[in-house]
Amino acid sequence: MTAKYSIKVQAIRSRKQAPRFYVNIPLPVAAAMDLEAGEEVQWQLLGRQELRLVRLGAHQPTKNREK
Repeated sequence: MTAKYSIKVQAIRSRKQAPRFYVNIPLPVAAAMDLEAGEEVQWQLLGRQELRLVRLGAHQPTKNREK
């Protein structure tokens, strides 16, 4: 399965703090992954132009998620 979604990196600048960068996961991608709020993930840097997002816990997919 291949899906592509373009997003922009957001910068949050607060007083007396270093800037923080945020990347949002589009809803169709989160739904396809069965991603849930609060899950722990980790970025793996594969190269200067490639990142991999990895789940840190053993996640069991839900078959019939209610909306």
